[in-house]
Amino acid sequence: MARQDKKSRNGEFWALALERAHLGVWDWDIANGSCFYSPTWWRMLGYAEGELADTADLWLKLTHPDDREQALASGDAHIAGLTPSIETELRLKHKQGHWVWVLDRGGIVERDAMGKPLRLMGVQTDITKQKAAEAELEQVNVRFRLALAASGTGIWHYDIATNKSYWDARTRDIFGLVADTDEVTAGLWHTFLHPDDREATEQAHLPAPGSDAVTASQYRIIKRDGVIRHVESLVRFITAAGAAGQILGTVRDITEDKLREQELAYAARHDALTGLWNRSAFDRLLANHIAAGAPLAVFYVDLDYFKALNDFAGHAAGDLALKSVAAGIRGCLPPAAHAARLGGDEFALLVPHCDAAQAERIAAAVLGAVREADLGVAASTRKLAASIGIAFVDDASTTVADALACADDACYAAKAAGRNRFAVFSAAAEAGSGGLNAARVAADTVDAMEDGRLKLFGQEIHLLGKPWQESRHVEVLARLAARNGRLVPPGEFIPVAERFGIASRLDRWIIRTALSRHGAALRSGALTLGFNLSAQTLSDPQLWAFVDSVIEETGAPHSGIGFEITETAAVTNFDAAEQFVRKARERHCRVSLDDFGAGMSSFEYLRRFPVDTIKIDGSFIEHITQSRFDREIVLAITSIARSLGCDVVGEKIERQDTLAMLSDMGVAYGQGFLLHRPEPLEQIVSRATEVVARKVS
Repeated sequence: MARQDKKSRNGEFWALALERAHLGVWDWDIANGSCFYSPTWWRMLGYAEGELADTADLWLKLTHPDDREQALASGDAHIAGLTPSIETELRLKHKQGHWVWVLDRGGIVERDAMGKPLRLMGVQTDITKQKAAEAELEQVNVRFRLALAASGTGIWHYDIATNKSYWDARTRDIFGLVADTDEVTAGLWHTFLHPDDREATEQAHLPAPGSDAVTASQYRIIKRDGVIRHVESLVRFITAAGAAGQILGTVRDITEDKLREQELAYAARHDALTGLWNRSAFDRLLANHIAAGAPLAVFYVDLDYFKALNDFAGHAAGDLALKSVAAGIRGCLPPAAHAARLGGDEFALLVPHCDAAQAERIAAAVLGAVREADLGVAASTRKLAASIGIAFVDDASTTVADALACADDACYAAKAAGRNRFAVFSAAAEAGSGGLNAARVAADTVDAMEDGRLKLFGQEIHLLGKPWQESRHVEVLARLAARNGRLVPPGEFIPVAERFGIASRLDRWIIRTALSRHGAALRSGALTLGFNLSAQTLSDPQLWAFVDSVIEETGAPHSGIGFEITETAAVTNFDAAEQFVRKARERHCRVSLDDFGAGMSSFEYLRRFPVDTIKIDGSFIEHITQSRFDREIVLAITSIARSLGCDVVGEKIERQDTLAMLSDMGVAYGQGFLLHRPEPLEQIVSRATEVVARKVS
């Protein structure tokens, strides 16, 4: 039996083995030039046995042109005794036209007496699938290397058993190491670590053996030229059979990323133009200081005349001024203080442990810095100032919003008081004077004259029973557009303007603006305009000089202009009012006595002032259909006015039955929502101008 097994293995056994292993055998007889190919070799290439001539160079004819030289060289080297065997990889042409990768291994099996090779045998193994896998892996590696190159990532590993480190070229480049080989001394890496980062970084690079977690760390290195760079590493322990394992890691230079992070963090906290803190950062600082409980002062700084500078010289000049102001403010502050630009032309300051005397010194210095700010080419024609509000905070429960609101209110008080000054917030003053919110309204009114938020409206005065086109007289009104767009009625800002001493300025703005815009309409006789005058305006000795100059500039006729005075205004300075009426009549301007009957001296004023029109106070008009007393008063006033040759206007006509009753009583003119609600003056003038144009045509 043993003899039979040996025989089988010498024959059919090996043929079967070759068949099962898909191995193609070749046998080259050098002496006669023939070459035998096994049936498995033919089937490997898709041929029937003997389908092609068994020539010695058959394999070479089937070899890919790119592989022939290498295949021949491998055989020649072995035959020449330079290599112990033939071993090469090549591609053979399959019958169906594709290429089959084979691993060709063989060698000399017979020599003559002189040692000259007579016969070679070998085996070719189909490795097409292996080569395809290698090609696919190479594509993956190419993409991986490309990704590493694009990301600037280096790879290194440390062999724990041999205590050797290996850095690829990119890692060496990141550390600035000049070397031709990957192997570096084990302790080299430690010498690059920044002293402040060394302990934490070394710990992060020692993952526990057996752990498959990836540890990320960021640290600084100091290159040999002293340059500090930020790097990021990913580290993982790799288990190796029969060895202590390896630590595999990546390294990437993230210095530029860190710089961008710092720039973004700075930008998130600072104003881009001035470099001061921005609003959100200042709010956090203020909240922290208040919570600490230490006393501090909060300053609210609002630039005066900045919009005028911007409009005149452009935004570049405005930006230059803001940067110069910011630099000036910095120079006025103690080291522990903070300054912020809240937006636009508003700034805020935080000064810890600041008493009243120091706050006043700082405010005065800031005012001076603003006045001295660089305005560029506009410096010779424009000016810049500031209004500053100061609030002291010593209660840790105070909110940031309340602290800023108090300083803001004080700032408005400074602005209302004349600008280019500072004011200190006082809770007592706020409660006793109607609140600094009134100061805010007053200051906003002043600003509105400059930034276009003060709007001119008008209310038509109708000749009762006839269309307005036959009278075309309009009372000029003002509406304040708040910064949120809401129209503020005169009842909210006119009394405030009077209390804060800006009523005369407001009256002058209304007169100049209306006559400048609509002087041509007045000259054409399209309509007449009436202006309300405050007590401050009536007391102004330069009032008529102003009116005359505006009339001369605009060409508006005196006869197209009317002025309305109230008893409240006249009683403040009776002599001034009397003189005003006299000068108005000399210039043929119309004069109306407004709100007639509301005061005890109404008839005395009527006796002293030669007016053109009496406007009956609306309190006698709105209930005239129900109140006999009101009807008698209106009849009396109408009778007296008629006897004096004055026109009579009924105010506050808001019901149809009121209108009918006034007409029956002989009231000539009316004014109120029923007849026409106030509307933009521009629209009324346009309507009146069209009426005149139609008459002319």
